[in-house]
Amino acid sequence: MALAGQMFGLEVRVYMVKVSYGQKPYRRSMMQTWGAEVFASPSMETHSGRVALTEDPDNPGSLGLAISEAVEDAASRADTNYALGSVLNHVLLHQTVIGLEAKKQFEKAGDYPDMIFAPCGGGSNFGGAAFPFFADKAAGKNVRLVAVEPASCPTLTRGHYAYDFGDTAKLTPMMLMYTLGHDFMPPGIHAGGLRYHGDSALVSQLYHEKLLEAVAVHQLATFKAGVTFARAEGIVPAPESNHAIAACIDEALRCKASGEPKTLFFNLSGHGHFDMAAYDSYFSGKLEDFAYPEEAIRAALERLPKVG
Repeated sequence: MALAGQMFGLEVRVYMVKVSYGQKPYRRSMMQTWGAEVFASPSMETHSGRVALTEDPDNPGSLGLAISEAVEDAASRADTNYALGSVLNHVLLHQTVIGLEAKKQFEKAGDYPDMIFAPCGGGSNFGGAAFPFFADKAAGKNVRLVAVEPASCPTLTRGHYAYDFGDTAKLTPMMLMYTLGHDFMPPGIHAGGLRYHGDSALVSQLYHEKLLEAVAVHQLATFKAGVTFARAEGIVPAPESNHAIAACIDEALRCKASGEPKTLFFNLSGHGHFDMAAYDSYFSGKLEDFAYPEEAIRAALERLPKVG
């Protein structure tokens, strides 16, 4: 987005979740190199940010809060539009080029996946990889679609299917989705792209109808899987991608134990070259697992909007 703005002469403002702003400085620097203004969210730039900081000066931020700030900023300026990179239907549609290309690759290889794994935060990564195969599943093809999320932000596996706002300040329309509550504040794990309280309405509906599966993986297990993959393939995966890799390795080990042959496909959604600080923390033993307390989830769900 920052590069596109630079190429087309558009000013770009980015509200970056504060914990990611600190954890991923090179992503921030790259956006600034291409001319974007980058604010740690919550910020003092918006009413939503100022309220959050007044309530908690050490607020680590969340994707829901960053969305609130960006929407508020855009709504206050006649010459400004808001762009979101996940959750919404048109974003998932755009991302399906991933799954469509994968299907062509499988055709050339003369194979077809038995299971598909992709990291899932807002849903665009998972939807982009899995939805082109869903048409085959609906036509009777035996393929399992598995969304993999962090155990510390278990939207599908522990959330509630209900109408909720897409942001913390309740500025967006409500959507029927799996949610942990719009004011849910996830722990500061390094897979920042998966720290969202809700999920795509499309992904949520298919999961609700039991047409796809979801698993939650702890942070340490994901980094262990990422290191295993890097040492085997020479590619350092992003922390988000590590979730799909971990679930895929677990399934491969089950197949190895049972002797059942399966073709497993996971979506390597990005490289981890800008996330080496996270790998440093893993190697030095500073990373830890977070299991979000059930009472905290219940409290957030109690504050869901009352509909009907």
